[in-house]
Amino acid sequence: MSESDTTDAAGSAELRTPIVAVLGHVDHGKTSLLDEVRGSAVTAGEAGAITQHIGATAVPLSTISDIAGDLVDPTDFDLPGLLFIDTPGHHSFSTLRSRGGALADIAILVVDVNDGFQPQTHEALDILKRTQTPFIVAANKIDTIPGWNPNPDTPVQATLEAQSDRAESRLNEQLYEIIGQLSEEGFSADMYWRVQNFRENIGVVPVSAETGEGIPDLLTVLMGLSQRYLKSEMSIDTSGPGVGTVLEVKDERGFGTTLDIVLYDGVLRDDDTIVVGGKNDPIVTDVRALLQPRPLAEIRTESQFEQVESVRAAAGIKIAAPDLDDAMAGAPVRAVRDRDLDTVVAEVRAELADIEVVTEEQGVVVKADTLGSLEAIAAALEEAEIPIVRAEVGDVAPRDVAVASTADEPKHAAVLAFNVDVLDDAEAEIEQAAEVDLFEDDVIYQLVEEYEEHVAAIEDAQQEQILDKIQRPCRFQILQDHTFRQSNPAVVGVEVLSGTLKRNSRVVKWDGNEPERVGELKSLQDAGEDVDSARAGESVAASIDGPTVGRQIEEGDELWSEIPEKHAKILEQELADEIPADELEALRMYLDKRRKRDPFWGK
Repeated sequence: MSESDTTDAAGSAELRTPIVAVLGHVDHGKTSLLDEVRGSAVTAGEAGAITQHIGATAVPLSTISDIAGDLVDPTDFDLPGLLFIDTPGHHSFSTLRSRGGALADIAILVVDVNDGFQPQTHEALDILKRTQTPFIVAANKIDTIPGWNPNPDTPVQATLEAQSDRAESRLNEQLYEIIGQLSEEGFSADMYWRVQNFRENIGVVPVSAETGEGIPDLLTVLMGLSQRYLKSEMSIDTSGPGVGTVLEVKDERGFGTTLDIVLYDGVLRDDDTIVVGGKNDPIVTDVRALLQPRPLAEIRTESQFEQVESVRAAAGIKIAAPDLDDAMAGAPVRAVRDRDLDTVVAEVRAELADIEVVTEEQGVVVKADTLGSLEAIAAALEEAEIPIVRAEVGDVAPRDVAVASTADEPKHAAVLAFNVDVLDDAEAEIEQAAEVDLFEDDVIYQLVEEYEEHVAAIEDAQQEQILDKIQRPCRFQILQDHTFRQSNPAVVGVEVLSGTLKRNSRVVKWDGNEPERVGELKSLQDAGEDVDSARAGESVAASIDGPTVGRQIEEGDELWSEIPEKHAKILEQELADEIPADELEALRMYLDKRRKRDPFWGK
């Protein structure tokens, strides 16, 4: 009897493996924690030591029991084990869906006991709140506490008994700091062994991914929570058609293009017709082979697979089938079985429509390796109020450069490429089209930050250009006994009282509420050297064409740079934050004088 025959005979009263997501800030030990469990070394092969693709690792109950020792009695559990999803970041976790909800049933939030909460920790908590995913906190790196005495693979209570009072006290300080930070986020939390109701309180589990300390406790708590609170949700129809989500699209020798998927409902058979989300339309194809990784193997790094007749949720599985070239990571996968094909195609199309990125008439071009990544970048750009004109899964192609080159604003003439290649002909076009900027990274938040820095630089340059063309406010005074020439032009020593004095400025003197133009500032000299401007507190020689000292102007007079009304409006309404405080002061004094006669001047 085949495996599929066995599962069909069993009916629907079977429980699937709960899916566990692992989230946390960069370098807090997400993947290292799983490495300790599965004995793999995924971290070493990842870009920047950050997991950038979502993987799945099945840990059977027997293994959990072996690791947990006396903490777990396998006879107390009906659930078959745990399926871990190692997320590249919280955004990808949030966009990896199962019928519109979070794919994970439960989550581990990894927090470095030394660093506490970091920006991505807060982001992860926001996602957990939004998706209403239950979670526990793994307070990692307890082995780095000063004076710590490591006890490899030991439960928390046992290793605490082996510590000095000082080391234990230091650890408790750090742990209660984390508990306090959780409280600030609106979560009641405590050490897991003190928590009575895990629905109302978050359990904190001290662990070390390096030594394995606390790992038995972590697995015990996960199994206990899953058994107690998730068991009712783990019931699946083992005779029903399989439903899953694509993790990666890969080329495998001997099989061609394959799909790595997480199957979260039903059963998938090696003779099933399946519908997969594609770049243009849903793909209808027939399964040729189901390739199952070994227990504890990481589906991303596993090279030896066992061909099976069927697989039951929840599991990581590789599918070999024709016509998968346009399949997308993050897309839904559904077995048709005895259902109407058009109905299943419509369901997949509807799921894809739910995760479409909103585009606008103007904006940047975004290319990413998966739907999850694409939506993650889009969410980050939306938060930063950066519009998107085109968003697709796949490598950067010449058409992407062409679209970017049509941008109305320089800051939008950009292609953001996450974890994808740039085709040679696209690279050549970027070199030719100097106005298009390419940003590449394999870490989402870094990619967005790089672009934001680029935008800031462009805006700063634009502000500088505007400021260069705007008449700057300035109040200055002719110094006593500093007349070097009376007229044609008058050359006098002046002190800048506030603002910026610039060459070619028109000069006025106030007579009551009326500005009287006295001439034009032709040049400035400082210690015999020509200068373009002078700032508050500086004294320079000023050449003023028009007045005569002793007639239109006198030593001791307070003079002003004349500000055109249009310039005053721009300075007050758009550039007030860009000019120095003393210059702003000069502007307000000038406006006050003007508005005594005309209250609406410069508005």
